[in-house]
Amino acid sequence: MKPRYFFSSLTRISDLPETRFSVQPLSRREWGTGNYVVGEVVSPPSGLSRLELTTGRMVEVVEGDLIVGAFGVRYATMEAVGGWQGIGRDRIMETLTGAGLFGKSTSRSVVLPPLPSLLYKGHVVVDGEKAEMRGYVPPVPERAFELPVVLLVGTSMSAGKTTSAKVVVRLLREAGLEVVGAKLTGAGRYRDILAMQDAGAEHIFDFVDAGLPSTVIAESEYRGALRNLLSRMAGVGADVVVAEVGASPLEPYNGATAIEEIGENVRCTVLSASDPYAVTGVIAAFGNRPDLVTGLATSTRAGIELVERLSGISALNVLDRDSLPQLGTILRERLGF
Repeated sequence: MKPRYFFSSLTRISDLPETRFSVQPLSRREWGTGNYVVGEVVSPPSGLSRLELTTGRMVEVVEGDLIVGAFGVRYATMEAVGGWQGIGRDRIMETLTGAGLFGKSTSRSVVLPPLPSLLYKGHVVVDGEKAEMRGYVPPVPERAFELPVVLLVGTSMSAGKTTSAKVVVRLLREAGLEVVGAKLTGAGRYRDILAMQDAGAEHIFDFVDAGLPSTVIAESEYRGALRNLLSRMAGVGADVVVAEVGASPLEPYNGATAIEEIGENVRCTVLSASDPYAVTGVIAAFGNRPDLVTGLATSTRAGIELVERLSGISALNVLDRDSLPQLGTILRERLGF
């Protein structure tokens, strides 16, 4: 009987669901970041036993299921740290994200449920060659990236960046602008850019489109992938980009490199903060002063007032509709529309 595979969202740039392939165990020296591999679920269900498919839909996986994912590295401050390099002789690995990012965790938050465990069954092999994410990235002519950017950064993961991005996208669409929604750094998940698409972005891109399971890679490799991505974004003919840098710029996801690459195109910077004191910490450490603070730190009037008193920067709860006119004014002034 033909095996049934669950194709994780990291395979969405490939044609693997429609392609004949084999699964072959390879020697350790042939392993690498972005390799497509197959893992068999070997742990009982937990709160994290849900896999993000190529459509973005979530499905529960159980013992015995076969998942196609990719080797990668995650370095999350509030959840899990690990990578494929830590996989031992027993070939047991874990899903470090619900998108099918495979590796062995070396550190995990005590409040996080157990990560689903998988047995490495082998690499995906097509026409005698191992399948890699970068092999499915289309070559594009290099284009100058000159689109104005609304940049969303955070003090940490889960600080409210994507929520703020959705509100910004809606306001720009209401102003009649054609919007690109993008996530430039992080660990692979499809949901963030799909949320921007749901908010009205006509085009969505992330680092997975550039062949990366996460952006915890060498800076030189990341720059090459990002330039491919920026060239593709420049070619769609949009008016503005709403770009999220995953986690914070100070974490090893190459956030600072992404900001350097888009450089003078950034017209407005929104900092989503987990708490008021983190605002001044990121400003002092990164040396970049945002135009606006949003996120969990602005959930109450008390939080907003404390942010503004500590930093001298305007703070808004973007989920409060009364704040939208002020946000719209800031965007108009910074973008000049």
